This record gives sequence, C-alpha cells and structure tokens, in this order.
Amino acid sequence: MTLAQREKEYSPSSCIEDIEPYISAYVTKSEEARKKIGEGKELAYGPKPAQRFDFFSPVNSEGKKFPLVVFIHGGYWQELSKKESSFAAPAWVENEIGFAAIDYTLAPEASLHAIVKECQEAIAWMITEAEQLSIDTDRIVLVGSSAGAHLAAMTARKIPVRATVLISGIYELTPLVGTYINDALNLNSNEAKELSPLYKDLKGFPESVICWGEVETEEFKTQSLEFAACLRAQENTTFVFEVEGKNHFDVVFELADISTGMGKKVLSFLREV
Repeated sequence: MTLAQREKEYSPSSCIEDIEPYISAYVTKSEEARKKIGEGKELAYGPKPAQRFDFFSPVNSEGKKFPLVVFIHGGYWQELSKKESSFAAPAWVENEIGFAAIDYTLAPEASLHAIVKECQEAIAWMITEAEQLSIDTDRIVLVGSSAGAHLAAMTARKIPVRATVLISGIYELTPLVGTYINDALNLNSNEAKELSPLYKDLKGFPESVICWGEVETEEFKTQSLEFAACLRAQENTTFVFEVEGKNHFDVVFELADISTGMGKKVLSFLREV
C-alpha cells in the first residue's frame, strides 16, 4: 500500500462520519456507571502518576474471592484513560464479578516498550495482591480494545490469565512506521516488529476471543484474522467473530451487556474451575 492508503486503513475514523459522539459516549457512560455503583478504589501498581487502576468490587463480595474482568483502553497508545473506561463495570459487579480499568503512561511521554511493561506490571501487581483484593487468580479475563488489544496480547504472553478478549486490535505494528500514527511513538521497523504480538512465540497463550465491528477498515479486520490464525497455528483455543452493525469505536460497548455474544463468552471464561 501507499503511505496514503496505509494512513486511511489504519485510521478507524475513516469508516464513520464523526468520532466525537463515541468519545463522548465513553465519558458519559463511564460517569453514569460510577454514579450507579460508586467510584471504586483507585489503586497504584507503580510510582508514576499514570500507574493506577480503578477497581470495582462486586456486590455482596465480602468474605469470598471473586473473578475479575480487567479492561485496557485504546487510543493508539496516545489518548484516553481509565476515567473513560468504567462504562462496562456495572454489568460485571452486579453479577458478582470484579472489574478493573487500567491507566498507563501515554506516548510520547512513554515509549511503547515502557507502556507494554506498565500493563504487564499492572496485572502482575493484581495477582501478587490477590489475597488482599479478594481476587480469584484462576479467573481473570483480560480485555483490550484497539491499542488496548495489542497491550492485552503483549501482557498475556508474559502474565498468566484465564482468557483474553481482544477487540478490534492491531497485532502487527510495522505498517504504522512512516504514518502520522507513529509520530508520537517514534518506532523504527525493528522496534515495530519486536513489539508486534504476531511475531511472538505464542505457545501457551490463554484461551481467547478475537473480535471486531462490521464497520471497520479491511486492514483492521485482516489484522484480527491473521492474529487468530497465528494463535491457532500454535495450538491455542481461539474464538473469532464480527459484531454486526458495530464500528471500531462502539463495538466495545458489547462488553457492558452480559447478554451479548461478547458478554456471554466472558461469562463462560469466568465459570468456576
């Protein structure tokens, strides 16, 4: 592809008229969620300002360990935060399942290597502190949207979780080199390949869902299909589906409803083992 073609294909907003209503929905739905179930606890997994996560304990959780859904936001590693990421929390805490939304230092303040490491450290911290947090470490599902799916995939390679749900992700970063998307990341071709889950040893990767919206660019769909094929080639159980009528920005709201295909799949991962 030409540079112009790559920039269009890797710009999810090219498939919709206006991105702002979706960003506003992240904000308003997350505010509504916190009004409904409370602000949760802000906990630190490291010393830096962004090394925090919001932790929502399930209703009636006292005295027992509970499963946990952990969400990593997108924004091309450069935008958004945990405050726009609690929209799905009520669906889980009202069903005796915890929910956590991770923050990480954004580019260009942090390199992508550092961002990946932060996400790995966040999940490792939760596991280390599982007793204090009442988390059942055998039932942690790691969910990521867009760039968050990339971070979830890179994290699940290193940190043991029950399953991953990877939504509209990007798993091969080399096509970004030379595009405006890379301005804040400053990746060269070697670094882009090193940070691409598609090129990693994925033996023993957790059971996973790879999904995306119907209204996405062909490259985002292809990236998901190729990563799913890579996982399956290395003998990992992988479920793949497209969500009808949804785009790159609203498909993530499927996580806020346990009756959706995505919600049902997460619930199946969280059954007691």
